[in-house]
This record gives sequence, C-alpha cells and structure tokens, in this order.
Amino acid sequence: MGPPTLAVFKLASCDGCQLTLLDCEDELLGLAGQVEIAHFLEASSAVRPGPYDLALVEGSVTTPADAERVHGIRAAARHLVTIGACATAGGIQALRNFADVEDFTRTVYARPDYIDTLATSTPVSAHVDVDFELRGCPIDRRQLLEVITAYLAGRKPDIPNNSVCFECKRRGTVCVTVAHGTPCLGPVTHAGCGAICPAYGRGCYGCFGPSGSVNLPALIPVLHRDGMDDRDTERFLHTFNVAAFEEELRR
Repeated sequence: MGPPTLAVFKLASCDGCQLTLLDCEDELLGLAGQVEIAHFLEASSAVRPGPYDLALVEGSVTTPADAERVHGIRAAARHLVTIGACATAGGIQALRNFADVEDFTRTVYARPDYIDTLATSTPVSAHVDVDFELRGCPIDRRQLLEVITAYLAGRKPDIPNNSVCFECKRRGTVCVTVAHGTPCLGPVTHAGCGAICPAYGRGCYGCFGPSGSVNLPALIPVLHRDGMDDRDTERFLHTFNVAAFEEELRR
C-alpha cells in the first residue's frame, strides 16, 4: 500500500482556486510528504491514472465535453470534492443561464460556429454525486487544508455552515449595515473569508454563496432601505454565485 493519492482537475474557471492550493507553500510541502500528487496540471505535467483517493475539481460544467468528463473523474475518485464558486454554483459564467447563450457567442466570437458550449453553466453536483463542496471565490486556504487533511485522515471536514455575520462578531467588526446603512450580503453568505470586506468598511459581496441558514427574501427590503432599487439588488446578487442566490429567491 502506497501513500494516498490526490488529483486536481480543472473545468471552466479562472484557476484561482488551484492557485490557492499552490499558495499554501510550506503546508503543501508538508502535504507532499504524506500523499502522492498524482494529477495536478497546474503544478506538474507528470500524471498517473486513477483511481485516486481524493479528487479536487475546480470549475463549472459549460461544455458537452466537460459534462462527459466529470463522470470519468467521479468514477476514478474515492472522494470527490468541488472547490470554488464555479464548481459549487456555476460561477459568474452562470449569468448565461438567464440569457441566450447564442447571443453571447455571436457578440464575442468572429466564428461562433466553432464554439461548442452548453446553454447553461452548472455546478459539478448537477451531474455527479459530490462528497463535499468547498465554497468561495477563491476558496480559503485554511478551509482547503482542513478538507484535504480531513479526507486523508478519514474524518468529516470541520467547516462551519454559518454566515459571514458570525465572522464579523468574532473579529469585533462593527456591522456596516447597522452602523452606516451599507448594503451587505453577509447575513445570507457562507462564512469562510474571515469577513474581509466588512472589516474594511465595505459590504459583503457574497463570494462564498448562500450559507446554510438563508432567508434571502427577508434581506431584500433591507437592501431597498439602504438605497438599492430592484435593478441594483439584482446586480448585487448576480455575481460569483448568481445561480445559487437565484435558487434561494425561488424557494
């Protein structure tokens, strides 16, 4: 029995979540001594075929090829973890889900007939079973290391499912909405970033997607109170996790 194997795969994304893993530096060196990194094209062209003990997948499913590819990744992985807003919610590219993708391709590409794409951008979980979803745009390095070590140790990852408001309380940040009337998605956004934006006087932008206890419709009147009309509110929600927030509004 050799060391457990780790594989990292990319679909439609900016590579930011893979770079978060590379940015772990010292921790990654320590991890490399405990596992075999069998497939990680962002770091090395040397790859070995599965099966893999743990597969991390970044990016959303936006092409027919990737819709087929995720099934192969799932079949080769003992545990499959999706990382980042693209893989867990379709990403900012899921804006196509609310428009005509053919209009986009005609506008952007000189030869749209060369483009083979799907009408929607969807999370990996819409296609195959996923063992865990790690949210963020990009993901948090501490949470990433917790997820990797947890699965390699055979335990459940200790990732809280509460909102950014909890993180503001922990670091003693004054609520920007209560104190200054600043529009903020912190009450409905998954914790993990450390409440960076509110700590600098800015409202949360929802980079980590909906938290585990969301009442998004109740937040809309607060956003209106703080100066946002319906169009502003729509733009505020239509960013990194547009599909996930739209799903919450439909509930």
